Amino acid sequence: MSLHNLHPNPGATKTKKRLGRGRGSGTGKTSGKGVKGQKARAGHHGARLAFEGGQMPMPRRIPKRGFTNPFRIEAFPINVATLEAIFDAGATVDLETLRAKGLVPKLVEHVKILGEGEITKKLTIKAYRASATAKEKIEKAGGTIEVTGPIKSAAAAASGAE
Repeated sequence: MSLHNLHPNPGATKTKKRLGRGRGSGTGKTSGKGVKGQKARAGHHGARLAFEGGQMPMPRRIPKRGFTNPFRIEAFPINVATLEAIFDAGATVDLETLRAKGLVPKLVEHVKILGEGEITKKLTIKAYRASATAKEKIEKAGGTIEVTGPIKSAAAAASGAE
Protein backbone atom coordinates (compact mmCIF):
# COMPACT_ATOMS: atom_id res chain seq x y z
CA MET A 1 0.00 0.00 0.00
CA SER A 2 1.36 3.40 -1.02
CA LEU A 3 0.05 6.95 -1.07
CA HIS A 4 -0.63 6.81 -4.81
CA ASN A 5 -3.07 3.89 -4.52
CA LEU A 6 -5.08 5.12 -1.51
CA HIS A 7 -8.70 5.90 -2.38
CA PRO A 8 -12.02 6.10 -0.51
CA ASN A 9 -14.32 3.08 -0.38
CA PRO A 10 -16.89 2.78 -3.18
CA GLY A 11 -19.97 4.88 -2.31
CA ALA A 12 -18.15 6.83 0.42
CA THR A 13 -17.95 10.01 -1.67
CA LYS A 14 -20.76 11.59 -3.67
CA THR A 15 -20.11 13.51 -6.87
CA LYS A 16 -20.95 17.20 -6.65
CA LYS A 17 -24.20 18.19 -8.39
CA ARG A 18 -23.19 20.55 -11.23
CA LEU A 19 -26.09 22.96 -11.63
CA GLY A 20 -27.05 25.12 -14.59
CA ARG A 21 -24.90 23.32 -17.20
CA GLY A 22 -27.50 22.81 -19.94
CA ARG A 23 -30.74 20.87 -20.15
CA GLY A 24 -29.02 17.62 -21.08
CA SER A 25 -27.30 17.50 -17.68
CA GLY A 26 -30.63 17.03 -15.89
CA THR A 27 -30.04 20.01 -13.61
CA GLY A 28 -29.72 22.75 -16.23
CA LYS A 29 -31.81 25.88 -16.85
CA THR A 30 -33.56 26.27 -13.44
CA SER A 31 -31.00 24.15 -11.54
CA GLY A 32 -33.61 21.95 -9.88
CA LYS A 33 -35.52 24.90 -8.38
CA GLY A 34 -38.66 24.60 -10.51
CA VAL A 35 -40.17 27.71 -12.05
CA LYS A 36 -40.25 31.24 -10.63
CA GLY A 37 -41.81 32.05 -7.26
CA GLN A 38 -40.32 32.85 -3.88
CA LYS A 39 -38.66 29.45 -3.52
CA ALA A 40 -36.75 29.91 -6.79
CA ARG A 41 -35.16 33.17 -5.65
CA ALA A 42 -31.79 33.70 -4.03
CA GLY A 43 -31.78 34.04 -0.25
CA HIS A 44 -34.83 31.83 0.26
CA HIS A 45 -34.13 29.86 3.45
CA GLY A 46 -37.63 29.21 4.79
CA ALA A 47 -39.53 31.16 7.43
CA ARG A 48 -37.85 32.63 10.50
CA LEU A 49 -37.75 30.71 13.74
CA ALA A 50 -41.18 30.42 15.46
CA PHE A 51 -43.04 31.80 12.39
CA GLU A 52 -46.58 30.40 12.34
CA GLY A 53 -47.90 31.74 9.05
CA GLY A 54 -49.04 35.10 10.42
CA GLN A 55 -50.76 33.66 13.51
CA MET A 56 -49.43 35.16 16.75
CA PRO A 57 -46.39 32.99 17.53
CA MET A 58 -46.21 30.93 20.71
CA PRO A 59 -43.35 32.91 22.32
CA ARG A 60 -45.45 36.10 22.03
CA ARG A 61 -48.69 34.44 23.21
CA ILE A 62 -47.17 33.23 26.48
CA PRO A 63 -46.92 35.93 29.16
CA LYS A 64 -43.58 37.05 30.56
CA ARG A 65 -42.87 36.13 34.16
CA GLY A 66 -40.18 37.04 36.66
CA PHE A 67 -36.77 38.52 36.00
CA THR A 68 -33.09 37.58 36.08
CA ASN A 69 -31.39 38.98 39.16
CA PRO A 70 -28.09 40.56 38.06
CA PHE A 71 -26.74 40.28 41.64
CA ARG A 72 -27.40 36.55 42.02
CA ILE A 73 -24.45 34.63 43.44
CA GLU A 74 -23.83 31.22 41.90
CA ALA A 75 -22.24 28.77 44.33
CA PHE A 76 -20.28 25.78 42.97
CA PRO A 77 -21.76 22.53 44.40
CA ILE A 78 -19.57 19.91 46.14
CA ASN A 79 -20.95 16.82 47.88
CA VAL A 80 -19.73 15.42 51.21
CA ALA A 81 -18.94 12.12 49.43
CA THR A 82 -16.34 13.99 47.33
CA LEU A 83 -14.76 15.51 50.45
CA GLU A 84 -14.67 12.03 52.04
CA ALA A 85 -12.85 10.59 49.03
CA ILE A 86 -10.31 13.39 48.52
CA PHE A 87 -9.37 14.72 51.98
CA ASP A 88 -7.65 12.99 54.92
CA ALA A 89 -9.15 13.02 58.43
CA GLY A 90 -8.44 16.26 60.33
CA ALA A 91 -7.91 18.30 57.14
CA THR A 92 -9.12 21.87 56.70
CA VAL A 93 -11.31 22.32 53.65
CA ASP A 94 -11.67 25.79 52.16
CA LEU A 95 -11.69 27.37 48.70
CA GLU A 96 -7.87 27.33 48.40
CA THR A 97 -7.50 23.65 49.35
CA LEU A 98 -10.37 22.67 47.03
CA ARG A 99 -8.70 24.59 44.19
CA ALA A 100 -5.32 22.97 44.96
CA LYS A 101 -6.92 19.48 44.73
CA GLY A 102 -8.51 20.41 41.37
CA LEU A 103 -12.11 20.17 42.62
CA VAL A 104 -13.01 23.80 41.91
CA PRO A 105 -12.33 25.77 38.69
CA LYS A 106 -10.13 28.88 38.84
CA LEU A 107 -12.92 31.45 38.40
CA VAL A 108 -15.20 30.03 41.11
CA GLU A 109 -15.49 32.32 44.15
CA HIS A 110 -18.18 30.55 46.19
CA VAL A 111 -18.72 26.90 47.15
CA LYS A 112 -21.82 25.21 48.56
CA ILE A 113 -21.46 21.90 50.38
CA LEU A 114 -24.27 19.45 49.62
CA GLY A 115 -25.23 16.33 51.56
CA GLU A 116 -25.11 13.58 48.92
CA GLY A 117 -23.17 10.51 50.05
CA GLU A 118 -21.68 9.61 53.44
CA ILE A 119 -18.86 11.16 55.46
CA THR A 120 -16.95 9.49 58.29
CA LYS A 121 -13.82 11.68 58.49
CA LYS A 122 -13.54 14.59 60.90
CA LEU A 123 -13.06 17.66 58.69
CA THR A 124 -12.94 21.41 59.35
CA ILE A 125 -14.87 23.03 56.51
CA LYS A 126 -15.22 26.69 55.50
CA ALA A 127 -17.77 27.29 52.75
CA TYR A 128 -19.99 30.07 51.43
CA ARG A 129 -23.11 27.94 51.99
CA ALA A 130 -24.04 24.44 53.13
CA SER A 131 -27.26 22.44 52.98
CA ALA A 132 -28.94 21.29 56.19
CA THR A 133 -28.21 17.61 55.43
CA ALA A 134 -24.53 18.39 54.75
CA LYS A 135 -24.21 20.24 58.09
CA GLU A 136 -25.89 17.36 59.89
CA LYS A 137 -23.61 14.71 58.31
CA ILE A 138 -20.40 16.71 58.91
CA GLU A 139 -21.24 17.38 62.57
CA LYS A 140 -22.30 13.74 63.08
CA ALA A 141 -18.84 12.65 61.81
CA GLY A 142 -17.24 14.95 64.42
CA GLY A 143 -16.27 17.71 62.01
CA THR A 144 -17.10 21.42 62.02
CA ILE A 145 -18.52 23.65 59.32
CA GLU A 146 -18.24 27.43 59.12
CA VAL A 147 -20.66 29.13 56.74
CA THR A 148 -19.16 32.40 55.47
CA GLY A 149 -22.08 33.55 53.30
CA PRO A 150 -25.04 35.61 54.50
CA ILE A 151 -27.66 33.56 56.34
CA LYS A 152 -31.31 34.47 55.96
CA SER A 153 -33.59 33.56 58.82
CA ALA A 154 -36.69 31.54 57.88
CA ALA A 155 -38.96 34.45 58.87
CA ALA A 156 -36.98 36.97 56.80
CA ALA A 157 -36.94 34.62 53.81
CA ALA A 158 -40.72 34.15 54.05
CA SER A 159 -41.41 37.89 54.23
CA GLY A 160 -38.95 38.68 51.42
CA ALA A 161 -36.85 41.02 53.59
CA GLU A 162 -33.05 41.13 53.44
